[in-house]
Amino acid sequence: MSRSTTSIAFLGPLGTYSHQAALSFAEKLGHPDAELVACASFDEVFDAVDRSRTIYGVVAKENSLEGPVTSTLDNFAFRSSSVILAEEVFDIHHSLLISPDAEPGGIKTIASHPQGIAQCRRYLTERYPGRGTQVTASTAESARLAASDPTVAGIANPLAAELYGCKVVDSSIEDNLGNQTAFALIGRLGTAPDLESSTYKTTVALFMRTDRAGTLNMILSEFAYADINLSMVQSRPLKQQLGDYMFFIEFEKKDTDPAAQTALACLRLKLREVKVLGSYPVL
Repeated sequence: MSRSTTSIAFLGPLGTYSHQAALSFAEKLGHPDAELVACASFDEVFDAVDRSRTIYGVVAKENSLEGPVTSTLDNFAFRSSSVILAEEVFDIHHSLLISPDAEPGGIKTIASHPQGIAQCRRYLTERYPGRGTQVTASTAESARLAASDPTVAGIANPLAAELYGCKVVDSSIEDNLGNQTAFALIGRLGTAPDLESSTYKTTVALFMRTDRAGTLNMILSEFAYADINLSMVQSRPLKQQLGDYMFFIEFEKKDTDPAAQTALACLRLKLREVKVLGSYPVL
């Protein structure tokens, strides 16, 4: 069998939720054997795509509990020429993992990424009161640690349990069962795959000429006049001086929709730059 010509960068190590998302995108692209390249940060994922080391990348875009992922937004606005090619929303379900030779009664330390520990606080308080916690760089790293130490339990997903040889003590231990993360498939312009969906989104970055009163109201009014529903509005500092901001806007239409084209054309007349970050299917 020939090696796949498709490559996807993701936030590693193996067993992260980003890895899980990359596997799902690979399936939907029709390349389940795609080369998956683990990266140390979302910055590195963007660099892999921008420098053509991989064809695609997968980055977390927004979490239902934590909100937009600012490092992803900043890459789109200030560093990268990559665009969003598709989006998929994943339910985030944490599991408590231990070594195959360990027993729950022997757990002395709970290890995970800070968000993993925070999102399972109620479960840990009720089931494992008084246990110490250990912060790891990723949920997957906590699974690797648990596999090698019978006194440590990790909080990660079932994929990490499988990859690192852990056994699952409890599943879906998160306090909020509505925890979801939207992951974006990114790529360079002209690399959009043939993916169809009944739902499409467009994400734009808006840069003002000057910081003055009423700018955000003007922006929102253009979309209101065009009868376009916004699914996300987020401000980010321009990283130049205190008080200078730009805006991210997301709406549920293709950028080729006549109403969207009208709104964007009006904004281009009034703003310094309107940067379309992608018009893409939600899978």
